[in-house]
Amino acid sequence: MKTHCKCQTFAVTGITGKVGGVVARALLAAGHAVRAVVRSADKGSVWAKQGCQIALAEMNDAKALQAAFAGADGVFVLLPPNFAPAKGFPEATAIVAVLNKALADAHPGLIVCLSTIGAQASRPNLLTQLQIMEKGLGRLPMPVAFLRAAWFMENAAWDVEPAMKTGVVQSFLQPLDKMFPMVATSDIGRVAAELLQAKWIGPKVVELEGPRRVTPNDIAATFSKVLGRSVKMEAVPREKWESLFKAQGMADPAPRIQMLDGFNEGWIEFEGGEAGSVKGRVPLETVFREARKAEYGNCNSEFRA
Repeated sequence: MKTHCKCQTFAVTGITGKVGGVVARALLAAGHAVRAVVRSADKGSVWAKQGCQIALAEMNDAKALQAAFAGADGVFVLLPPNFAPAKGFPEATAIVAVLNKALADAHPGLIVCLSTIGAQASRPNLLTQLQIMEKGLGRLPMPVAFLRAAWFMENAAWDVEPAMKTGVVQSFLQPLDKMFPMVATSDIGRVAAELLQAKWIGPKVVELEGPRRVTPNDIAATFSKVLGRSVKMEAVPREKWESLFKAQGMADPAPRIQMLDGFNEGWIEFEGGEAGSVKGRVPLETVFREARKAEYGNCNSEFRA
């Protein structure tokens, strides 16, 4: 991918998260100026220490976002996650409208948006929020790239603790021998940073997954290898999902259930299929080893409750 050589300025939203942080560090390492778009000076302090400019803006404040994006050679856009949206996704619709105005008025050189696998799906589900973003920002006059990422490997990394304590991990991805596209956040951030430094014309879609697809059983086997104990995967019966999600505080679990159905039934897939996706470099084992280190440090002894 051809990149610019001169130093440029990039505005990065979501910089306090995993993907945005990788984007920012990659751009800084390449010698570019980074403008951290954050909600408070507190959240931006760690990035200010690394030499970033700090721009204070809420994602519902078009004027503040315009100021944050003004004069930027590129902007990285990441919608705030919403796992329990209201019916019809009004929250995403409102934020996209604000972003559209701010970006149109600021007119940065180009835009890279973190989207998702299945953003083109016709059936409503939790990921429809990213489809709303693609439709809303795809009409902007500057070059826009939608980086459609697969299921985050880090989602499974949250199960390090139960895997270590009980040797059993519950899976909503089913059947347990089905291959699912997954990708590490470090690969997503790296590719997003590369896109920000590239040149193209008009809107485009880049679909990204990891080096190879994995099954839930592969996830259990990787946990076993990384944790040094036997780990098995257990499918959560679909009829229990709604009550389980409601017990976790989710008022309307339907969008999440529809998303899981989409992955399990195969209608949430890359538009170009597996053959048409860009492949990342980071394997599942690397992500799990990092998650284990974050959870338990460098101790190599068996976990004791």
